[in-house]
Amino acid sequence: MAHIEATDPNGFKPNQEIFSEILQALAAKDRDIIAVTSDSRGSGKLVPFGKKFPEQIVEVGIAEQNLVGVAAGLAAAGKKVFAVSPACFLTARALEQIKNDVAYSDNPVTVVGISAGVSYGALGSTHHSLHDFAALRCINNITVVVPADNFETAQATALAATTNSPVYLRFGKRVMNSLKEVNDDTFAFGKGRVITEGNDAAIIACGETVYPAVQAAKLLAEQGINVTVVSMHTIKPLDTDLLAKLAAACQAIVTVEEHSVYGGLGEACASYLMQHGLHKPFRIVGIPDEYTVTGSQQDIFNHYHITKEGIAEVVKGLL
Repeated sequence: MAHIEATDPNGFKPNQEIFSEILQALAAKDRDIIAVTSDSRGSGKLVPFGKKFPEQIVEVGIAEQNLVGVAAGLAAAGKKVFAVSPACFLTARALEQIKNDVAYSDNPVTVVGISAGVSYGALGSTHHSLHDFAALRCINNITVVVPADNFETAQATALAATTNSPVYLRFGKRVMNSLKEVNDDTFAFGKGRVITEGNDAAIIACGETVYPAVQAAKLLAEQGINVTVVSMHTIKPLDTDLLAKLAAACQAIVTVEEHSVYGGLGEACASYLMQHGLHKPFRIVGIPDEYTVTGSQQDIFNHYHITKEGIAEVVKGLL
């Protein structure tokens, strides 16, 4: 694992920067590591990668379908390819290529959606990726991963480089606080990461919504309500063993995601619970079926109550 240098007072960075640093460390040891970008090396924090490894980066311009096709071809030739582009365009414009050239053809491309969710803020719904979980969950043979902090990002990037099947990695822009003081977890795709433990309720979150979920758990603890918080970093395959344990142990379950309430983490959890007779008071916190309000990512989170106060109120309402 590459050493991660801290550049801000708390030692935290945006996950996109950690992704770039780990990719550079991997590329230095393996010339088969290739980054393919669609005019996105700047937003994807890959400028240092390109300077260090000019023969291991391919720029296709603003052509997302071509991006995925080129990445699939390189992977078919034995390269370990990371196809990097804004998530909103990558998983909409190039969905057919992800489906056919990558997943159906079983080419081990890591499709990297950057500036995901509502990271683009005031640029609005055209630039928000609130559909990607739903679209990719329907496609066979692709693992969908949403790291929640720098530790998970480093682990997921390194693991994707050694995975011989398609992977989707999703990153946002904001600086991500560490979820634990000591990261001694064993990280694996398809296995949720328990951050806090309590039997009154469970909050299952992913990506940039996990940190406010952890804050909500602290707020609830002050009121005598003990909550398990899970970073369900892998949307597909879902950790159904952990989900079943939470349903058995807790009185209520809340899911939180930076995605539409349709087709994402919440509906994946609800589907499993209902089909297996594990009925608990249950709520999905996410973006409702509407075009989002205009504002920064935090403004949008505040509006839709994806905050520690908002999540805590949902939990208390269920209990």
